[in-house]
Amino acid sequence: MPDTAHPTDHSEAGWLAAMEAVAEEDGYVERLGVRHWAFFAEAGPQLLVTFERAEAVRARADRMPAGHALAKARGWSVLTILAEGETFWRDPAVWGYFDRQVDDAFFDDFDQVLFLGAGPGGYAAAAYLVAAPGARAVLVAPRATLDPAIAGWDRRHRAARRFDFTRRYGYAPDMTAGADHVWLVHDPLHAPDAAHAALFRRPWVTVLNARHTGEAVAARLTSSGVLAQTVEAAMAGKLTAPGFARLWRARRGLPAYLADLLAETTVRKRPGLEQRLRRWLARR
Repeated sequence: MPDTAHPTDHSEAGWLAAMEAVAEEDGYVERLGVRHWAFFAEAGPQLLVTFERAEAVRARADRMPAGHALAKARGWSVLTILAEGETFWRDPAVWGYFDRQVDDAFFDDFDQVLFLGAGPGGYAAAAYLVAAPGARAVLVAPRATLDPAIAGWDRRHRAARRFDFTRRYGYAPDMTAGADHVWLVHDPLHAPDAAHAALFRRPWVTVLNARHTGEAVAARLTSSGVLAQTVEAAMAGKLTAPGFARLWRARRGLPAYLADLLAETTVRKRPGLEQRLRRWLARR
């Protein structure tokens, strides 16, 4: 069911201004229905397609999608589909947008296309991947569907269950069939994400493990710099499970990882491990 409720007014002209300035030369910002926007900026022959929340963009100092910085640093073009609220991008206006890109052979203009998304955005990246046959994707803790007949065990995103996940671009794992390759990053110890990951298992999907990250897997990947390295390797078609494991291990010396580890021992009420970790950190 499409969401027709009007989002909270956030002075649209103001928060879109930065994107419009970037897109002015060779791109566009296009409103898609009530709660979605498409931002496109052309640069190089590689295209990064991301799915991000409008609220997150407004919270950033530059008021730009995170995917823009990733793409700009590497000379890539970028297409970001923004959502106001947790829509899971389940909107006929978004379906129609991707239909038009297929009709216009938009994705054929690029040497390589990579879809990227996390959580609900990972769902969308997988679901709309079918619009770009031969593209690649990095999915971070993606949801396969919220259809209660398939994923009734996932008690998260209760409000989003009102959307219809059985219609077009619906069951995300099936929508990856035409991909060149898909890499799925998740915490195998986090039960709901592991269950969704199991639904994605296909010959063209490589599962990459980021243990002990729980619901924060995307944040941990980003803060450690591993996400950017993972995306770069995926765009080049060089991402492998051993290569990702090396990147993941290398983050252990980073202050952000050590702070996360210390916080986890506190939350899990393991005082002995917490004290040993504090002593070890004090000696560094």
